[in-house]
Amino acid sequence: MGDLQPSALTSYIEASRPVGVLPQDSHHHALAAQVLHNLQHQHDWTDLRIHTNSSHSARPLLKPLVSGLPPHRIYVHPDEQIEMLKQSVQEKDVPSEREWVLPTHLRETWSLRKFAELFDAIDPVPPVENQESEERQPFSATKGGIGSRRGGKRLLLATVGDDSTVVYYVVHDGIVKPRQN
Repeated sequence: MGDLQPSALTSYIEASRPVGVLPQDSHHHALAAQVLHNLQHQHDWTDLRIHTNSSHSARPLLKPLVSGLPPHRIYVHPDEQIEMLKQSVQEKDVPSEREWVLPTHLRETWSLRKFAELFDAIDPVPPVENQESEERQPFSATKGGIGSRRGGKRLLLATVGDDSTVVYYVVHDGIVKPRQN
């Protein structure tokens, strides 16, 4: 029998572990690295990064967040959906938006208070650090028009199961008008 080699994901998580992370926080970083890997290799996201501090203050976040650019739009605000229908614009023709992603494990419990603390610590849109991704941002559209971000802060809740399956849910900060079918 030959020596067992670690999987590609295990090797990636080990290689992405930041220096100086406290032992009690290392599992949060491993989870964030696992979700980042899933977004990049299974869902074709680009410009991915892990954030450990608030986007508008230097304070540490409750746990690391991932941000990135999905290959297509994740959420369309109901008012924008109506405008798109009126103008015969297809959803695939609207550029994607940078999104926040909160990596969690299935056994974690999240209260409204914890979500509120997290939403208070982030900006509506993750920061852009390079010119290439900035050019792909849809925010140059007319304020309130098609392609402009609406609906306040949101994030994708990435829930990882024991079998490494990742499920994503859109979570908004506050009440959002329901979508038209």
